[in-house]
This record gives sequence, C-alpha cells and structure tokens, in this order.
Amino acid sequence: MGGNAQLAEEELSETIIGTLRKGGVEVSDSHSRAQLEGRGYGNKIDKRFYLYDYEALYLLYIGQLRVRKTKASAELAFETLVKVALTRDIDSWKRFLIYRDLRSRGYIVKDGFGFGIDFRVYDRGENGKKPAKYVVFAIDEGTEMPVKHLNDNINQMAKMGKVPIIAVIERRGEVIYYRVSKTRFIK
Repeated sequence: MGGNAQLAEEELSETIIGTLRKGGVEVSDSHSRAQLEGRGYGNKIDKRFYLYDYEALYLLYIGQLRVRKTKASAELAFETLVKVALTRDIDSWKRFLIYRDLRSRGYIVKDGFGFGIDFRVYDRGENGKKPAKYVVFAIDEGTEMPVKHLNDNINQMAKMGKVPIIAVIERRGEVIYYRVSKTRFIK
C-alpha cells in the first residue's frame, strides 16, 4: 500500500444516527445511507443498511456517528460499543485498530471474504470501480502462526491477483504492515 501520506477522512454532512442491532448498527435514514455508501461504508442485508461493528466504532470515534440501543434510548458511549462489539467478535478491537489506521490513510476498507482475510482494501479512488487490490490478514504481535497456513493463504491470494498484507498489531495498539509474496519453502 503506497505512501505514508495521512489523508483526513472526508466529513459527512451531518452526524449519522444508528441503532444497535444483532447484525451491526442499522442506519435507516436514506440520506445518511447514501452518504455512507458513497464513502465505502456498510452493507445492505434484506433491504436494510448496516455498519459492521468496526465501522461503527470508527465513525463514533471520529465523532460522525451516534448509536442508540433503541431509537428512543440514550446514546451509547464509545467504551460501551466496544464492549458490545467484543461480545459479538473477540477480534473486534483488533479489527477496529486496523480499520481506523487504513481509513485515516485514505483507503476504502471492506470486510474480508474468507481464507482468513480480515479486510479487502481498495486503492484510493477505486472503490466500486475496480476489485480490491489488497487483502489484509491481522495478527497480534507475538502470535504464532503455522507457516504452512500463512503460505497457503498467500498462494491463494496470489492466484486471485491480490496483494497480501499482514497487519501486525503491536502491544501499544500501533499497526505495522508487511507486504508478503508467494514463497516456496524447501526441506
């Protein structure tokens, strides 16, 4: 993923209101949905529009989303939404850290599609125009991973024409990216 230029997230024209649901955070306002979709957020499920928990955490973190349990209830604090997300997915904090980092760099980030992939990452300006160029695997610093498992995933991604990236989350929460390529290990 090229360059270290920090691109500020383009601000939404208004703060989005979302409601906590089983499938994520639902956004029902059509204008808000259009804004989010246009910037590469969310997904439609059964004619409803949802933000993944890591997307909702990011938007709440940057002050562009307010989340409620019900339409009439009080807003959830960031820490409360983190706790809810962790009950749904033990890796949600790790995913949020990577998502926040990539979005702050100007990339459009979408959910992975199998093979242990956490995210698909589109080159700047290519969301919806071209397939994702990069795929990101997330691991915590110090986590052991069988080389065969990693090699199999890398080979699968290379066959699909994707650039595999390993995102390592340091103990302090910083993310370091490693571009990996197809390798052959010989005994």
